[in-house]
Amino acid sequence: MKIGILGGGQLGRMLIQEALKYDDEFYTLDPASDAPCHNISYFTQGNFNDYETVLNFGKDKDVVTIEIEHVNADALAELENQGIKVVPNSKIIKTIQQKILQKQFYKAHSIPSPEFEVMDGSSDEIKMPLPFVQKMNTGGYDGKGVQVIRTAEDMKNLWVQDSVIEKLVDIDKELSVIVARNENGETKTFPVTEMVADPKLNLLDFNVCPVFLEEEIEDQINSITEKFLNAINSPGLFAIELFLDKEGKVWVNETAPRLHNSGHQSQEGNANSQFEQMYRVVKNLPLADTDAIIYSGMLNLVGAEGFSGKVVYEGMEDVLRLPETYVHLYGKTETKPGRKMGHINVLADSREELMEKLVMVKGMVRVIAE
Repeated sequence: MKIGILGGGQLGRMLIQEALKYDDEFYTLDPASDAPCHNISYFTQGNFNDYETVLNFGKDKDVVTIEIEHVNADALAELENQGIKVVPNSKIIKTIQQKILQKQFYKAHSIPSPEFEVMDGSSDEIKMPLPFVQKMNTGGYDGKGVQVIRTAEDMKNLWVQDSVIEKLVDIDKELSVIVARNENGETKTFPVTEMVADPKLNLLDFNVCPVFLEEEIEDQINSITEKFLNAINSPGLFAIELFLDKEGKVWVNETAPRLHNSGHQSQEGNANSQFEQMYRVVKNLPLADTDAIIYSGMLNLVGAEGFSGKVVYEGMEDVLRLPETYVHLYGKTETKPGRKMGHINVLADSREELMEKLVMVKGMVRVIAE
């Protein structure tokens, strides 16, 4: 099959790397000439937000998918009209890429998500009591386009544009669950992972799997995934980011209609990875076993503060000497502060050992520049 991917970043790169053991042709579209997929696929440099560019890219493909949600969904809808398969379908992409529609989707399908109101760009009038979270309607990514407004003084930073204003949850844990559905309606769910964020960068720092939760909390998560999979009416792989509050209630933070950073540890820690699963979804094959086979965790390799230029991975040789430690670099030659350059997966026999190893590895390597 000729499989087209909108976006040529690291998620697409790892999907293609996993799928190279099968027999397909991969085509990618990305605005950056040196995107991570440029040298492992039939690459087109172009804007995946441009209607005509997306239409022309997809018209001769058997299936078109995404590795970033900020794409032209109207062009994908037209490709569907022309008989091209789009995974996930254009309707759910359009719903998820707009935070307002995404929140309304949860409400319509009784999927628990924090209380919210819609703010349009014509007024800064807010009914939601402080503190609250503001999420820009479109364009937010990797913590960008999101801010917490805690005090009256913070109100001066409010963005006067289309946004979701959301009640601030008193978070105990941030969790993620990756679910998949193929065209035949078969579904599979990966074990829940816990996400530990870097408070400064607002990026995922560590990801840990499995997470042992009380049965009542697991039941809430199972109910959420079941409602979501029944509601989407589309094949796809979706990362559902969750908040567990301090009273034991689970809330959906947001959903990504694609491969996700919170599933990277599945490359070595699960019977099959999220990338294997995504390939099977795109091809409408039987879905893969998702069981966790050992304790696994992931840490992001992020550009260090104060370094921009040709990347150097300081301490990497020492990391490569460690057992059950797996390096995944994204093929990005230029680093800058906060840029995701790769990740490292770690395996262990217990959660305690896993956390110790993750902290140790994080202290061993730095992403700097020449």
